[in-house]
Amino acid sequence: MPKYSIVVPFHNEEDNVTALYDRVKDVMEHVGETFEMIFVDDGSRDRTYRLLEEIAAVDSRVLVIKLRRNFGQTSALAAGFDHAQGDFVLAMDGDLQHDPREIPDFLAKLEEGYDVVSGWRAQRADNFVMRRIPSRIANWLMAKLSGVDIHDFGTTFKAYRREVIQNIPLYGQMHRFIPALASWYGASICEIPISNPPRVAGKSHYGITRTFRVFFDLLTIRFLLKYMMRPLHFFGSFGAISVLAGIIMALWLGIMKLVTHGHMLLQHGPWFIMASVLILAGVQLIGIGLLGELQVRHYHSPQHRAPYAVERIVRLRSSEETMLS
Repeated sequence: MPKYSIVVPFHNEEDNVTALYDRVKDVMEHVGETFEMIFVDDGSRDRTYRLLEEIAAVDSRVLVIKLRRNFGQTSALAAGFDHAQGDFVLAMDGDLQHDPREIPDFLAKLEEGYDVVSGWRAQRADNFVMRRIPSRIANWLMAKLSGVDIHDFGTTFKAYRREVIQNIPLYGQMHRFIPALASWYGASICEIPISNPPRVAGKSHYGITRTFRVFFDLLTIRFLLKYMMRPLHFFGSFGAISVLAGIIMALWLGIMKLVTHGHMLLQHGPWFIMASVLILAGVQLIGIGLLGELQVRHYHSPQHRAPYAVERIVRLRSSEETMLS
């Protein structure tokens, strides 16, 4: 069993695949411990998978996972994490904007006892207006809402203990919030500065539209951290307030009817409708909370569904495995 697993998702990175493999291999061989490299092809349309397959054909330490289509970075990472066998798992991008020479710094922090080691792009090479300013705002909000005091949630360059990362369900774009979710499980987290060299080959897959989606991700992570195991406390609170307000309003209208004997729908029609809507909305919110509680129960059931579909897995068998078989 390898001690370290290096997980790298690729999507249309044919110009960077070979160079990244060579650099990671050289660094890990100098580390002096057993390791494996898990390369995930996330539905590439260029020669990325073909090159990965060639690498796996000559190196038994390389495991290549080909997904049936482009599921996204989070799902590609989830596929890699699910197949990782090492005690420590490190994830990085496949565009060479993460320097493999910094891998030993992450591993050293894991050896010190930390559960999660997150990279911090202190000096970013991205566009100042389109990337760096929105990223700073988003990271500040994430830190405040999650309670995890790190500077950079967005980078993939992170290292984990396997027992920690396997307890975190990944879907959507949740890979950015792994430190926040890990903190919910009581994981110890630290941050180390990393370099951020500019992309020299290939095309970036990120645009300004990604920044707008971060707002909804922030709402999601805040809800998950505080109410993931008790959704009824969130929806039920608003529902109870709404029902109570509607009942008070309805009682007031009833008293007015008994005192004035007037036609309530004509005289107080908007208030009558508002009371009905508040009661109905409150009941619906409480019902949503109860459904959420059922989902939590389902989440804790032993059933497991992966957020990806694997087409094939390629790995060269070592000479020892061949002799044993």
